[in-house]
Amino acid sequence: MSSRTSLAGWIFAAPSLLVLGVFFGLPVASALLLSVTDFDLYALSDVSNLRFVALDNYIELLQTPMFWKSLWNTTYFVILGVPMSLALSLGAAMLLNAPVARFKGLFRTALFAPVVTTVVAVAVIWRYLFNTRYGLVNWGLGHLGIDPVDWLGDPHWAMPTIMLFAVWKNFGYNMVIFLAGLQAIPQDLYEAARIDGANRWKQFLHITLPMLGPVLLVVGVITVSGYFQLFAEPYVMTRGDPLQSTVSVLYFMFEEGFKWWNLGRASAVAFLLFLIILAVTSLMLRFGRKRDLV
Repeated sequence: MSSRTSLAGWIFAAPSLLVLGVFFGLPVASALLLSVTDFDLYALSDVSNLRFVALDNYIELLQTPMFWKSLWNTTYFVILGVPMSLALSLGAAMLLNAPVARFKGLFRTALFAPVVTTVVAVAVIWRYLFNTRYGLVNWGLGHLGIDPVDWLGDPHWAMPTIMLFAVWKNFGYNMVIFLAGLQAIPQDLYEAARIDGANRWKQFLHITLPMLGPVLLVVGVITVSGYFQLFAEPYVMTRGDPLQSTVSVLYFMFEEGFKWWNLGRASAVAFLLFLIILAVTSLMLRFGRKRDLV
C-alpha cells in the first residue's frame, strides 16, 4: 500500500517537477556550465571558438575593480534600504491594525498598489519627479527656500534616491505579511500588559516584536534577497551613473552579458551573487534559530 501511495504521489508531482526541471533546472545548469567557459560574441557565431577556462572567469572578476564597486553599491543599498523597508512596512501594518483605524480595506489596497505596478513605468515617473529643473520635489523644496538638488546627477544623492523609490515600491508586500502576523497575536497579552501598567512602547518591545520574530525573519530574508538583485531601478533612472555610483551587481552582469557579450563572465557574476545571497540569508536564518532557542 505504501509503495502504491508513493507512486501516486510521484505521478501527481511529475508535471510540476517536469516544469521546474525544464524552466529552472536546465537554465541554472546551463548558466553554471557557461560560467566556466569563455563564451562570447565569437563563440556565439561559431561554437568552435568556445573554450573551457575552468575558474578563470571567477578569478578575473575578483580582480576587477568594477565588480567590487558594484558589490559595494549593492551592499550599501541593502544595508540602508532593508531597515528602512522593514520599519516603514511594520509602521504601516501597525497603523492598519490599530482598533481606531477606519477604511482599512481602502488603505490596505492603496498601500499595496505600488507592489503590483510595473517597475519601469513607475521608475520613469519618479525620474521626472526628481528632475533637477522641473521636478515636483525640487519645486516643493523651492517653496521652502531650499536650492534645487541634483537628485539623480549627484553621486551622493543618486543611490539614496533610488533607495527611496525601491522602499516605496516594495514596502506594501511586507506590510501585508506584517499585518497578518499582528492579527495573529492574542489580544489577551496586550490587555494583561495594560493591567500591569505597561505603556505602548513597552508593549511593542516585549509583546509585538517577540511575537513577530518568525515573521520578521521571513520578511527580512525575502527583502535582503530581493534588494541584492537590484537592477530595474538604476537601469531606468540612472543607467548606472553618475560616476558609476548606482551600478549594482546585476547591472554589472547585464553589461557584461549584453553590452560586451562576455556571457561566460556574466554567468560567473550571477553565481557569485547567488553565493553572496546564500551566505547572508543563511547567517540570518542561523541567527533567527539561535534566538528561538534562547
